[in-house]
Amino acid sequence: MNHQKFAEEWIRAWNSHDLEDILSHYAEDIEVTTPMISLATGGKESTLKGKTAVRDYWEKALAQFPDLHFELIRSTAGVNSVALFYTSIMDKHAVEIMFFDDEGKINKMYAHYD
Repeated sequence: MNHQKFAEEWIRAWNSHDLEDILSHYAEDIEVTTPMISLATGGKESTLKGKTAVRDYWEKALAQFPDLHFELIRSTAGVNSVALFYTSIMDKHAVEIMFFDDEGKINKMYAHYD
C-alpha cells in the first residue's frame, strides 16, 4: 500500500463530507476508538463497533461540524497499518492509527488529539 496516496484519498473523502465516500475506506466490522466518542457520549463509551454504529456517529458529527476540514501534515506506514498526522476539527492536531484487513479496508482505528 502506498501510505501517502491512501492518506491523500482519506483526507479528500473527509473534506468532501460525502459519508459514503468516507465509509468506503472501512470494513463492515470496523472498530473505532477516539476521545471524541467519549465526549459525544458523556464518557459512557469511547469505542464504536460495526459500520452501522460508525455511520450513525459520523453522520451526526458531519452535521455538527459543517465546516469540517482536515489538512494532512504527514503519513507513515507500519505493518498492515498507517498513521496519519493531520490538523482536525477545532484546529486540533490529530494522529490516527489505522489497521487494515486482507481486503485493504480499515478494520481498527485509534485516534489521538492534542
